[in-house]
Amino acid sequence: MKYLITYSLIFFALSLCAQTDQKIYDIIDGVSAERIKKDVKTLADFGTRHTLSDTVSNTRGIGAARRWIKSEFETISKDCNNCLDVFYQSDLVKKGTNQRIVHDVMIVNVVAIQRGTKNPNRFIIMSGDIDSRISDPTNFTDDSPGANDNASGMAGAIEAARVLSKYKFESSILYVGLSGEEQGLFGGQGLAAYTKEKGWDIVGILNNDMIGNITGVDGVIDNRTFRIFSEPVPPTETERERRARRFYGGEVDGISRQLARYVHKTTKTYMPEMNPMMVYRLDRFGRGGHHRPFNDAGFAGIRIMEAHENYTQQHQDIRTENGINYGDTFEHVNFEYAKKLTAVNAINLASIASAPPRPKKVSIGGIVQPSAKFRWDKVDGATGYKVYWRDTTSPTWDNSRYVGDVTEFTLEGIVVDNFFFGIAAVGKDGYESMVAFPNSILRN
Repeated sequence: MKYLITYSLIFFALSLCAQTDQKIYDIIDGVSAERIKKDVKTLADFGTRHTLSDTVSNTRGIGAARRWIKSEFETISKDCNNCLDVFYQSDLVKKGTNQRIVHDVMIVNVVAIQRGTKNPNRFIIMSGDIDSRISDPTNFTDDSPGANDNASGMAGAIEAARVLSKYKFESSILYVGLSGEEQGLFGGQGLAAYTKEKGWDIVGILNNDMIGNITGVDGVIDNRTFRIFSEPVPPTETERERRARRFYGGEVDGISRQLARYVHKTTKTYMPEMNPMMVYRLDRFGRGGHHRPFNDAGFAGIRIMEAHENYTQQHQDIRTENGINYGDTFEHVNFEYAKKLTAVNAINLASIASAPPRPKKVSIGGIVQPSAKFRWDKVDGATGYKVYWRDTTSPTWDNSRYVGDVTEFTLEGIVVDNFFFGIAAVGKDGYESMVAFPNSILRN
């Protein structure tokens, strides 16, 4: 009987550390390609969603698009007993702010908040972009359906809200359609500033920008690989933090990189058929996305998108030249692929919103010793902790050990010089926080 109890406890501990939950598989199964297809068609049929386009018409322009998005969030809220707080968040951008703002414009974001049961002021965000453009970024009258860029990401955020609103989570989830992306990332700037004014605790943002193309301009067809872009360290780090990195490491271990690793790990755990690519840069070469304003504000933020882009279908006037159909039109979107990437977002939103916060202070020691030593602050809601480590050249956390409900631990036989380390908090249902990289040194 003693051995039975012991094995049962071991099995429980292993289950806890594996972070697998049938609910997450149910969330994956709940995502619908047909609903995403319908939403992309609706958004594309508004003709243009250019930031400076018509706001009065009910059938064309960005005004009609954002009103429809708001109505979809409101319908979802009614279906879950008013579980979403739906509203517009807006800022005025004046003509001449940059060359793409040719007249004064209200940048209007559509926000839907699913409040957490325990930590309502703590948020994980999923975003898509409302606006679209063609070859001339100031042309706000001609057709710009923006089916993949970025009706696909916007439809994904709406669908994630439909699925996740059926569940309750400890922390809040914020679903948002951001405007003004093509004109200068204005929607993200406005919302990031708004969250700071409100004093919200932002865990991070999953920015989805183009999640529906599987046929690359290079001829590659791939419906399983996707990219996760993340910057190495926050631009808001202090000079003291920068100097410390020279001696103790952490050049690729900022909060956005930890969020990217979290998405990678969760995806490989629950959707092993998918191939997440960790891309070690803020965004594509010389380009930008709506996670950047959140990074600029000191928040974790990543871009999730297709692996193989087709530039004949991005920012192009609709036309046919040399047998090539140019333009970001509906028929080019692969909805089964968009469903997969929406599910990737949904399971990570659910996991983060179910987990305790990451430890705020993690100290590390073990200089000239055959062991690595750790001490961290206790986290509210954590029932235990996990020590992670990896080779210094590895992009992902490859080794871990569950150490129980303690606030210090010594990892025997592991030389601190040869690895990078981190600590994650584990909740009662096995959900883990993002890994916290050490931010202080143990002196004893």
